[in-house]
Amino acid sequence: MYKEHPVFEKPRDENATIWRYVDFTKFVSLLDKKTLFFARADGLGDPFEGSYSKANVKLRPEVYKDKITPNELKYLGQFWKKFIKCTAINCWHLNEYESAAMWKLYLKSNEGIAIRSSFNRLKSCFKDENHDIYIGRVKYIDYEKDWMPEGNSFYPFVHKRKSFEHEQELRAIIQKFSHSKNGEINLSKPPFDDGIYVQVDLDVLVDKIYVAPTSPQWLLGLIKSVTKVYKLDKEVLQSTLDDVPVY
Repeated sequence: MYKEHPVFEKPRDENATIWRYVDFTKFVSLLDKKTLFFARADGLGDPFEGSYSKANVKLRPEVYKDKITPNELKYLGQFWKKFIKCTAINCWHLNEYESAAMWKLYLKSNEGIAIRSSFNRLKSCFKDENHDIYIGRVKYIDYEKDWMPEGNSFYPFVHKRKSFEHEQELRAIIQKFSHSKNGEINLSKPPFDDGIYVQVDLDVLVDKIYVAPTSPQWLLGLIKSVTKVYKLDKEVLQSTLDDVPVY
């Protein structure tokens, strides 16, 4: 279920619109499973995912002076690195309007779909009480110069490089840990494989459904039919981003 956490920054407006861009296969999977997929952080495609900035590495000796030994400091980075495989993420685009850039970035064909929701809808849709889910905006920093906060394992997963700032990302995050027989946390054993599916109430999550602006009319009809088959009573619209201009 959704939980609040001081590391996670909410949108200023809790009814802020968010978007998830998916292909047809993933859309049908969403309807069929009634789940959102949280991908394991090391499978998201960004090699910097879960890492700290160079400024952190440079400044740690001074920041942790008289707090931890030089030998402990040496292994601090290795310790933080282990949280990558214990973290699963579901990503959304925070924007009042649909984004032409996001259509092009995340879809490999013209058979794309955008699910419109909101921060409030997302945090209210989760039905699975077995997972603590935290949601917040991603902060974009200069990984060469900026210090990233430390002291909590969530910090590296709510920060990204400034080159990704156009994504305006909102993240839902799950962190789980395997335990050894004596009950201690075992960071060397990932708690899930490539990710985890989490049950959601689609009527709560979904506001409207948009079909890619370049999609053929038959796909629009198919999406409408599929949503009816799965008893999801939501408006399905063709994106108008590629409409012919008038003068």
